[in-house]
Amino acid sequence: MVEDRLRHHFDDHLAKIEVAIYSVLALLLSVTILAAIASAGKLLWDALSHWTIATQTLRVLNELLVVLMLVEILHTVRISIRSHVLVTEPFLVVGLIASIRRILVISLEMATLTREATWSNQGESIFRSSMIELGLLGLLVFVLVYSITLVRRYPPLKDFKDV
Repeated sequence: MVEDRLRHHFDDHLAKIEVAIYSVLALLLSVTILAAIASAGKLLWDALSHWTIATQTLRVLNELLVVLMLVEILHTVRISIRSHVLVTEPFLVVGLIASIRRILVISLEMATLTREATWSNQGESIFRSSMIELGLLGLLVFVLVYSITLVRRYPPLKDFKDV
């Protein structure tokens, strides 16, 4: 009886500490998101003066995808504060965005590499390894999309309780 009350009291304090930590994390993520948006805005503003379609577009898109990943993480933290459950789908979405972001970066790098007139052995090996990485990233995108589909199709049980 006394042990149960003590355990319940301790659990309540840990839950409050958990909410406080998640709240601080959410605040820091919000500040980071605002800084990343400001950085993307500055990059876009600077890029408008000497716009090269491939390079500048990718830089701005890269910044915005980072912001999108941070917003998804903030969404996960918000859900965790509200429901005290760690949800998997936002992490899968962040992985999907990161994979697509990397595919875009590799595509730009390969476009730049193939545009250069000199094609050395080093360029050929970089191209080969990039194609392998693109293939693996494509597979990863497929797996992540399939995982998101499964998570949405089979939602978690409603009577789930902390262990």
